[in-house]
Amino acid sequence: MDSYLKVMFGLRPDMRRAFIMVQDIVMVLIAVALSLVLSRSNLSFETLSYAGLVSWVTIALISHLLFRYCGLYNTVWRFASTPDFFNILKSCGILTLVLYAVSLTVRFFHPVAGLNERQFIVFFLVSFTIISGPRLFYRFLRDGASWRILRRRADQTPIKQALFVGRLGEADLIIRFTRTVEPAEYLIAGIMAIDHRAPLGHRIQGVPVVAVRPRLMEVLEDYANGTKSLDMLIFGNGAEREIEEYSELVRVARHSGIAVVQFSGFSELGQGGRLVLDAVEMETILRRPAVPSDIERIGAFVAGKRVLVTGGAGSIGRTLVKRSLELGAEAVLVADNSEFGIFQLSQYIDEKDHARLKVRIVDVANRQQMTRVIGEFKPSIVFHAAALKHVPLLEENWESAIQTNVFGTLVCAEVAAKCGVPQFVLVSSDKAVDPTSVLGMTKRAAEQIVSSLHETHAIGANGHRSGTRFFAVRFGNVFGSNGSVATIFQSQIEAGGPLTITDRRMTRYFMTLVEAVDLVIMSAADAAAREGKEDYAIYMLDMGKPVPILEVAETMIRMAGKSPYTDIPIRFTGIRPGEKLHETLRGENEEVVELEISKIFGLRMDVAEWPRVEAALTALQTAMKSQDKALSLAVMAGLHQPEAFPADVDHVLTAKIIGQAR
Repeated sequence: MDSYLKVMFGLRPDMRRAFIMVQDIVMVLIAVALSLVLSRSNLSFETLSYAGLVSWVTIALISHLLFRYCGLYNTVWRFASTPDFFNILKSCGILTLVLYAVSLTVRFFHPVAGLNERQFIVFFLVSFTIISGPRLFYRFLRDGASWRILRRRADQTPIKQALFVGRLGEADLIIRFTRTVEPAEYLIAGIMAIDHRAPLGHRIQGVPVVAVRPRLMEVLEDYANGTKSLDMLIFGNGAEREIEEYSELVRVARHSGIAVVQFSGFSELGQGGRLVLDAVEMETILRRPAVPSDIERIGAFVAGKRVLVTGGAGSIGRTLVKRSLELGAEAVLVADNSEFGIFQLSQYIDEKDHARLKVRIVDVANRQQMTRVIGEFKPSIVFHAAALKHVPLLEENWESAIQTNVFGTLVCAEVAAKCGVPQFVLVSSDKAVDPTSVLGMTKRAAEQIVSSLHETHAIGANGHRSGTRFFAVRFGNVFGSNGSVATIFQSQIEAGGPLTITDRRMTRYFMTLVEAVDLVIMSAADAAAREGKEDYAIYMLDMGKPVPILEVAETMIRMAGKSPYTDIPIRFTGIRPGEKLHETLRGENEEVVELEISKIFGLRMDVAEWPRVEAALTALQTAMKSQDKALSLAVMAGLHQPEAFPADVDHVLTAKIIGQAR
């Protein structure tokens, strides 16, 4: 058996196909001979006579042409299945009928003794059996235990023993694939089924169902404690939403040194393919259903466009850059002031996309630099993700926060309008809702700038938006972003603790990076399709329910195979300046409008006219020149209540209003 497969694998694909064709012709001729012997027929001519040889050649030629016509050689044997064997059955049936018709025609002109319908019935049965035989034999050698044992002895390649946790249908697909892929990497030793009424002890492709609900934890602990060897735990796609004890299963596995991955599909099936197994991350553990991306729509929106991403070296900006390239953008330009961040970005982007990626080290608040960058690149979309965002740091460095988050947004937006950029998208934050921190104040001011430009700056004489479309997309915390709670906790766990939490009651909204970025692009696609008063200055992403930060910390510790409070202490430090216990995604005076897009809403609110916003920004510049934080915060609070700033205010009146605000 081993030599047979080695010979087959050693042949080139074209030679292997020719070998199979010759083999089938031989099998047909053997079937003819066997059908005559089994039916005890005595032909009126000798087998090796001229007439006999002509008959053999004719049968071989007809069978070969017919099998090719029926597509018998379009199947890869390693993936041969029921439809393929039905095709063999059909081909043998047609061949039998054709040969019977030929024999009738020949006998009409030249009578031949010893031929009747019985021989053709026997021929059909024998031909199907012996043509299918080699294919079945090959599948047995590839899939059966005998070949697996032989292969293991031959090369001693280590194969990881795995348990699969998920639905029986997925288990069937994975087991089939792992038995056909070469070289073998995984061996599914057992199935932990989550289907309702899954039969315990039932076998899928010879692999037993070793556990069903509610005994999943108990069985996994048996394996983990060494009663059976186990290298890997593979979860089915979406298992985190269907298994209540998902987090505990991950914890038990990791604590025992068992790798934990999640199945999400196949790659390069039929060409040395592999299972696509993704690492189980914290965002999966929290079990908030991921938002499915409408790849067709966002792809159609981005494809062929020139995209500029400010803050493109940051976590959200970097993902926006990568996603735009993947979706077929003509070119993507990154505008960022972090040299090291841009260097890291080049490592993050696929090498094949580097030709379409351009970078500029600039300050987004520098009008001259941004005018040159946008004017030369001529983007179709500007994603403005550049921002300072660390709450405690910005309480001390409030001037930098205002300069980047407020005036950086103003500069980029005004330059985009001046250069005729079709769309300007501000990446905003839930910190902008009822702000209590410098970060929240600056993000709210940025939203007011964009909202006012949306309402006044880009409306043409016909009521349609003939200029730049301005809008913001508001969402909460993003897992894995720079400085996020998940990355901080991970580094603290690696250092042995303690994990620091400001307050045990604190909650936050969470979303994955890819999920957030896809929804930002989807919001841009929706905004581009809207006209006049039916559009929105701010889009809000549905982030599900807020998650307790303490739960995040405890779960991450368990995922690391340790026990909270025992192995890794958790310390509560008290709320820092500017922090809130709970964030919200919309203010009291904002109306949420449902759109025909999953997980995206429009927001309606009162928006100040642009002259009022300009007056407030002038007042903010005056306050910053005097280096007075209280004045600056008062002005930004006034932006939240724009009626406090009359449209014709001058510098003296501005100072007076600010003085009253104090």
